[in-house]
Amino acid sequence: MSNFARDAYYRTYQKVYMVAECFFDWSEPELLKGPGAVKELPALVKSKGISSVLVVTDKGLMGLNLLQGLFDNLDAQGIKYVVYDGVQPNPSIENIEEARRLYLKNACEGIIAFGGGSPMDCAKAAGARVTNPNTTVSQMRGQLKIRHKLPPFFAVPTTAGTGSETTLAAVVTNMQTHEKYAINDPKLRPKFAVLDPELTTGLPQKITSTTGMDALTHAVEAYIGLSGVKSTNDFAEKATKLIFDNLETAYNDGKNLEARENMLIASYYAGMAFTRAYVGYVHAIAHNLGGMYGTPHGLANAVILPYVLEYFGETAHAKLAKLADIVGITGANDAEKATKFIEEIKRMNKDMNIPEHFDFIKDEDIPTIVERALKEGNPLYPVPKIMDKADCEAVIRKIRG
Repeated sequence: MSNFARDAYYRTYQKVYMVAECFFDWSEPELLKGPGAVKELPALVKSKGISSVLVVTDKGLMGLNLLQGLFDNLDAQGIKYVVYDGVQPNPSIENIEEARRLYLKNACEGIIAFGGGSPMDCAKAAGARVTNPNTTVSQMRGQLKIRHKLPPFFAVPTTAGTGSETTLAAVVTNMQTHEKYAINDPKLRPKFAVLDPELTTGLPQKITSTTGMDALTHAVEAYIGLSGVKSTNDFAEKATKLIFDNLETAYNDGKNLEARENMLIASYYAGMAFTRAYVGYVHAIAHNLGGMYGTPHGLANAVILPYVLEYFGETAHAKLAKLADIVGITGANDAEKATKFIEEIKRMNKDMNIPEHFDFIKDEDIPTIVERALKEGNPLYPVPKIMDKADCEAVIRKIRG
């Protein structure tokens, strides 16, 4: 297939999918917001007629006793709960199946996902398996493979990054093949979410920085892609501004509730943007570094983002220049503004101790990473400039340094 025919097919696919999205349910989750909001969640759960829930989290959060306020209020409301805390940083199919079995064994009626992107993704996929018992996790891979809606689902993010509390995506790792891939379906989108900044004040600096740059990646990729609409562009602009204004404050002063709350809102807005407008090659490469080497997703996005933006070149200059205007970066023309915007991302990474390169990428792994990244990215992601194998390999080698 010639490059012209290939590109025409990809763009047609993206336009058709964009039209199909007009028929999806884009109503926002019902939100509880503000300091201490998580304590209001059990009353909301009870109001939905639910008497037993599965709480999906990880051992780190359990060890910090971060869920105690939730547990106390579940008890006060007379709601039974069982905890699955075996989620790994890149949730596996095994994690999902363990959570599903626990849900069924305890006759649960709803799910509370508590944590960062990993517990969220695990809980979404487990919920999908509960209501779609004849469809395996692997069969859900890709677009619109989930037939039946999830059980009542309540999302409580403890990081300001993934935006998973409002997205239609769950990312899964196959530990046997070392593949990391997305399940995308509107039925995965939570109906209820809690944005409580008090849950994020104890985050280590490295988690604050990388999850914050993850949110920025969501906003920027959604904005520069070709499937944005007015609402997603508005969300992306607001998210970008909030991140530039608040991320480094949250990084340097973790107890600053205003900065923490603004970052949660930014992550939510960025999630609202990319769940409809989609992401791009930053995510395609990041997912495969996660699958191959276990690289945390936010860290991968943070390091990869400037290299992919530079690859896009003038095809992304106008939109990056608009974001530069919004965050107060000046320049003589769009190209200069876009370049300065990318340089500011690099500066933020450096000042928050995020590495410039990933020197662990092995030569022998690069062809597999390229193949899998392009399989994820094409034809779905509406990027401003389409990569081929040579382009992708060149970018990965720059990322390695």
